[in-house]
Amino acid sequence: MIRQRTVKSLVSASGVGLHGGRKVRIVLRPAAPDTGIVFHRVDLDPPVSLRADPYAVCDTRMCSGLQAGEGGAKVGTVEHLMSALAGLGIDNLHVDVDAPEIPILDGSSGPFVFLLRSAGLEEQAAPKRFLRVRKAVEVKDGDKWVRLEPHDGFRLAFSIEFNHPAIDNTSTQVRVDFAEHSYERDVARARTFGFMQDVEFMRANGLALGGSLGNAIVMDEYRVLNAEGLRYSDEFVKHKVLDAIGDLYLCGRPLLASYSAHKAGHAMNNQLLRELLEDRSAWEIVTFDQHANAPLAVRNQFALAS
Repeated sequence: MIRQRTVKSLVSASGVGLHGGRKVRIVLRPAAPDTGIVFHRVDLDPPVSLRADPYAVCDTRMCSGLQAGEGGAKVGTVEHLMSALAGLGIDNLHVDVDAPEIPILDGSSGPFVFLLRSAGLEEQAAPKRFLRVRKAVEVKDGDKWVRLEPHDGFRLAFSIEFNHPAIDNTSTQVRVDFAEHSYERDVARARTFGFMQDVEFMRANGLALGGSLGNAIVMDEYRVLNAEGLRYSDEFVKHKVLDAIGDLYLCGRPLLASYSAHKAGHAMNNQLLRELLEDRSAWEIVTFDQHANAPLAVRNQFALAS
């Protein structure tokens, strides 16, 4: 049986919040089967819990943020941690956080993968429940679009256009199929990115107050300013895939689907999930009693993330 997973032990980390610029500490704790991913604002009295849920997404400016009801407590920038949880197949986890956002760490999912590996992964006595897409769902906005289609596994294709020499000189299209690729090797280390000319505007709007060359790829009008350069030849578009994996995992189940997008972002990913979930004929929940019956992408993830 393909089983649910949590972590074996508690693990913690501290860092800066990308948008708020304040120090943040998170603690990742094991959770019982069928708990899902639950964030806890432990700096509040009493603490407030926010479940990973596409209908709790309240802020998609440069990140995906969750809110506990209208006017309630928020947890921002959850997508990189959610992406790591999806990549390692972790179904159940408590995330204690003492600030309104998850720390950015190095701007990728790599440090979260390291944390989760350090805690250890534990299989649980409950079947893993997958959300299998049964028919195509699409969201369009001008020349931007995002789509989910039926597929026996999980794969993503993304294309970007930025009209910037540093980005245009790299691959601006990528296809990641987890029947062939590894999340940890091929996706997790791709960092978020931004432009120097946008920093003043973003900071005036309360965004990117904690951004630096240590947690993002930063570009001027012509080039990448980070001395170490890029981690992947297609790091820009690969980070968009990393974000999409995290955004999609807010549905609360691993997807069996083919995802494709052009110039999409957090808002469209969230809208796509809501469109999918609201059409009950477009999806079903499935489990796999035998490893051999699961799609190759699932079997590969199960083996690599063990």
